[in-house]
Amino acid sequence: MADPSSYRPKPGQIPDSPGVYKFRDEHGRVIYVGKAKSLRQRLANYFQDLAGLHPRTRTMVTTAASVEWTVVTTEVEALQLEYSWIKEFDPRFNVKYRDDKSYPYLAVTLNEEFPRVQVMRGAKKKGVRYFGPYAHAWAIRETVDLMLRVFPVRTCSAGVFKRSAQIGRPCLLGYIGKCSAPCVGRISAEEHRELAEEFCDFMAGRTGAYLRRLERRMQEAAEEMEYERAARLRDDIGALKRAMEKSAVVLADATDADLIAVAEDELEAAVQIFHVRGGRVRGQRGWVTDKVEAVTTGGLVEHALQQLYGEERGDAVPKEVLVPALPEPVEPVAQWLSQRRGSQVSLRIPQRGDKKDLMATVGRNAQQALALHKTKRASDLTTRSRALEEIAEALGLDSVPLRIECFDISHLQGEDVVASMVVFEDGLVRKSEYRRFQIKGFEGQDDVRSMHEVIGRRFKRYLQEKQKSGEWTEEPAGGTAAPVDGVLTAAGEPDRADGRPVDDDGRPKRFAYPPQLVVVDGGAPQVAAARRALDELGIDDVAVCGLAKRLEEVWLPAEDDPVVLPRSSEGLYLLQRVRDEAHRFAITYQRNKRSKRLKSSPLDAVPGLGDTRRQALLKHFGSLKKLRAATVDEICEVPGVGRKTAETVAAALAAAAPSAPAVNTATGEIIEDDGAPPAALSAERGQER
Repeated sequence: MADPSSYRPKPGQIPDSPGVYKFRDEHGRVIYVGKAKSLRQRLANYFQDLAGLHPRTRTMVTTAASVEWTVVTTEVEALQLEYSWIKEFDPRFNVKYRDDKSYPYLAVTLNEEFPRVQVMRGAKKKGVRYFGPYAHAWAIRETVDLMLRVFPVRTCSAGVFKRSAQIGRPCLLGYIGKCSAPCVGRISAEEHRELAEEFCDFMAGRTGAYLRRLERRMQEAAEEMEYERAARLRDDIGALKRAMEKSAVVLADATDADLIAVAEDELEAAVQIFHVRGGRVRGQRGWVTDKVEAVTTGGLVEHALQQLYGEERGDAVPKEVLVPALPEPVEPVAQWLSQRRGSQVSLRIPQRGDKKDLMATVGRNAQQALALHKTKRASDLTTRSRALEEIAEALGLDSVPLRIECFDISHLQGEDVVASMVVFEDGLVRKSEYRRFQIKGFEGQDDVRSMHEVIGRRFKRYLQEKQKSGEWTEEPAGGTAAPVDGVLTAAGEPDRADGRPVDDDGRPKRFAYPPQLVVVDGGAPQVAAARRALDELGIDDVAVCGLAKRLEEVWLPAEDDPVVLPRSSEGLYLLQRVRDEAHRFAITYQRNKRSKRLKSSPLDAVPGLGDTRRQALLKHFGSLKKLRAATVDEICEVPGVGRKTAETVAAALAAAAPSAPAVNTATGEIIEDDGAPPAALSAERGQER
């Protein structure tokens, strides 16, 4: 590991001007490329105290052995040179979006004498008109099949075209009317090119005028009693409309735009792009990347723009690019896009209307792409085995942790404090064994005490189950039974095929199966609390660790420094999945619990009063306050409520002290009825943990 001070440039050597810099390792390989408005200020950030650097940046500067830079005139030139160097050197510490496939395009080879319509992948060629990209090649072929009825452009290969010209007989498509057969001279080269250009115009979104022209020709044919030609034109119009329906209108103003959305976590990011042309979604693509450098959402967007438009020119760069976050600074990037297009390009965040709604759709696609990527990665048996082995090695375990339990605490400013326990076995979730806890030992916000209580309660239940099954040898001083090495089943007790103890009815016992590893969401204090709870119960064969979310560090009991797993570690990825699942399960329970509390009413405790009559009472009086002020005779007027029930309701409301007035936190309005509106709930969610 190199010391950054050994290759730090001397004061005054670095120019205070825009430029691009490269870090090289001891073998001379470029490991990172960056750009800066001021090289002096940017590079100075890398040579500060290592403790103040982001872990990924710290790894990069300690891997590097030298740094060099190139001065440019403007930030736009720096952006262009950075893109070129990243493509040339492929540095390991730069964000690189990896495409999981080569996306197919619908291409029209206008550079040939007889243009051809075909599916193309890979690098774009000069003189070829491209439409897409499409998610699947079959989607292109379906569209082309419908379009060839109206625009019978050549689709055959060069060999087939040449063979047909030699024998003077067209291929099958020429006989069935889906090719104009220029190979045998049915149509001239000029007429065929005009047909191909009409095909391109229609695919580019200029559909209205052409459809109106076909409809007019159909009406003229009908008036002239040429019904077969009119029927043919009618079918052509239907085919074109079906082709148009495959890409429905999403933006009413016939916008040409690309929408880019990002979904990310601490280790990975997914980018989704929708290509909208003429107000219709003409293509979609996506990438996934490892976050090998400390980068913001704006930085991810900038890298995506570089990869997306780095090789494009002209109309391939749309007039409008909509993004979830702007690069910093945004002006050089917008200017670079405008230069590649040859005219002004708007780079902005949509704020309202259809564009904002479509951006939300793109964002959901990005979230699904990231989730699918994680699912594919987690479902691989070899990957799961490697992850468990890496965890065992990093934590110094005797064997791989086949069962991992993770605990998380959730609350809203100290109220409705709950905890979750999620279970992973062989690297896969086991939702049937998830558990939820309410914190009962104290009130208020204290994650450390909460963690101690939850771990203690979970493993007390484990000891109780073992005691019931006869798996104890002695009772130590203090009243807590000590387990025998190994987990055995009492004689005569049913046992499952997987070795887990079960009740007499065959159901698995709750908390009866111990984990090999307990993971807590948090750092050293939470880990110490969990270890202390286990020690108090005499349990010393369960390992404990914590995963701190800010820097993804793994903390062990009684250790001053965390264990930092490599960014590419499958073990770290598995621990992150376990922690995130525990957080999701905890916060879902906390929200449900809070929602139920806010919706509770004194009427819930009235015996014999069901939901139907409770709703009838509230509907009749309009609010709980007015119902509380009503007399017994007035309550009896509600259909289905007798005098005895009315007296019970009146007594229950009189005994229940009126709660403090609820306040809508979004508007500040005092709400007279008990309970809180949905607006209050949504406003509170920003303060949850």
